[in-house]
Amino acid sequence: MPHLFDPYTLRGVTLRNRIAVSPMCQYSAVEGLPTDWHTVHLGGLARGGAGLVVIEATAVSPDGRITPGCTGLWSERHAQAFEPLVRVIAAAGAVPGLQIGHAGRKASANRPWEGDDHMPEGDPRGWPTISPSAVPFGGQLGKVPRAMSHEDIARVRADFVAAARRARDIGVQWLMLHFAHGYLGQSFLSVHANQRDDEYGGSFENRSRFLLETLAAVREVWPADRVLSARLGVLEFDGRDEETLAESIELARRFKAAGLDFLDVSIGFSTPKAKVPWGPALLAPIAARVRRESGLPVATSWYISHPEQADAMVREEQVDLVMLGRPMLENPHWPYLAAKKLGVERAAWTLPAPYAHWLQRYRT
Repeated sequence: MPHLFDPYTLRGVTLRNRIAVSPMCQYSAVEGLPTDWHTVHLGGLARGGAGLVVIEATAVSPDGRITPGCTGLWSERHAQAFEPLVRVIAAAGAVPGLQIGHAGRKASANRPWEGDDHMPEGDPRGWPTISPSAVPFGGQLGKVPRAMSHEDIARVRADFVAAARRARDIGVQWLMLHFAHGYLGQSFLSVHANQRDDEYGGSFENRSRFLLETLAAVREVWPADRVLSARLGVLEFDGRDEETLAESIELARRFKAAGLDFLDVSIGFSTPKAKVPWGPALLAPIAARVRRESGLPVATSWYISHPEQADAMVREEQVDLVMLGRPMLENPHWPYLAAKKLGVERAAWTLPAPYAHWLQRYRT
């Protein structure tokens, strides 16, 4: 029976434990380029003892950013700026991961602490948005996107492939496709966003086409000894959950057949009318079902904070990894405290030597 501090191996990648740091947007980039903030932030998380550190949602094109402060990987200049981040994560003993995506109709927004809303028309910092259909998200994100043409679809798919190549070349070991949270991939799948009447809309078969085509194209350029994963919103909490979950599980099966290695189970966030029943580890049983019925290894996040809770999810085989976000922001050394609380022998191995030596020597 696995537990939270067992190593985990997938393809040619081995994590030192089952703790993964979720991709968390920092909204601190400049023209898509990561800054010193990212180096310190990601290095600290990696030194804290997690097995996997996934770099924040990184846009495959300038118009794919959520905000002007989001990172991007649309040029070689951007790749060069990301390479030190990959190195600092790996040097600290964690596996370097990266999430790539396109924000779709949720793009061109203010940073969360500056309103978390669409920038007004005429704001020089903003840009036009695209989506499967000309349907706004609503609420504070009311900008009407342009419905994507077939040329747009082909361009964005090619942008995903180009970003994947750059990630490959700078040493990323675990790539995550962002198909969740109401962004472009999720919007193609969602009945709330996709009202197309061509081969990319209508039936489940058609609504899943963009995601499967993008996955297949990325799989062709991603190395066989590295992990290709995706984050998928499997539920919308919109009153049609069983239908949505059944479609998501079928899509996960097709993902596996197309070469996906791992799935991060999340929420769709495709409608502001969703009624999410927030609570501790609310997605754990859902992730277990996706894992069981799709045959893919999975992770999940959302309101997982206690070591006993995380360990139980792994021991009960609900998940293969536990994704942590805010608990790691609150304490990047969460793995060390979890190891101590769970009675893991030599818990200090989760810390770098300059910390571990003194914490082991002086137990006051």
